[in-house]
Amino acid sequence: MTATRPQGGSVFLVEDEVMIRMMVADMLEELGFSIAAEAGEINEAMKLAESTEFDVAILDVNVNGKVISPVAELIRARNRPFIFATGYGSSGLPEEYRDRPALQKPFQLETLARMLDNALRPAA
Repeated sequence: MTATRPQGGSVFLVEDEVMIRMMVADMLEELGFSIAAEAGEINEAMKLAESTEFDVAILDVNVNGKVISPVAELIRARNRPFIFATGYGSSGLPEEYRDRPALQKPFQLETLARMLDNALRPAA
């Protein structure tokens, strides 16, 4: 096991590419996380962001051509941590979220583990 953090935690995963979503879900499970919910489109993601209990979210920035900002806003309002996943680097993030952590696609298991650890670390 390559996980360096304690086992557990639930993740809300938003990714429109089914194969990528499955791969990330497998990586999360390997790291000891459970999948609280998955979404492949914005409207579904917005409903789940409001109703699902989760510890952290991973949000694809561009979901079927739509920017993830409305979902990120709901998650921020619930005071839950989230990480963006993007193939465009931090410049691809919505402007109001450029200070948020972003996973550069494609990413490795170790990078995902480090980002989750940072996102879930209590503020000092």
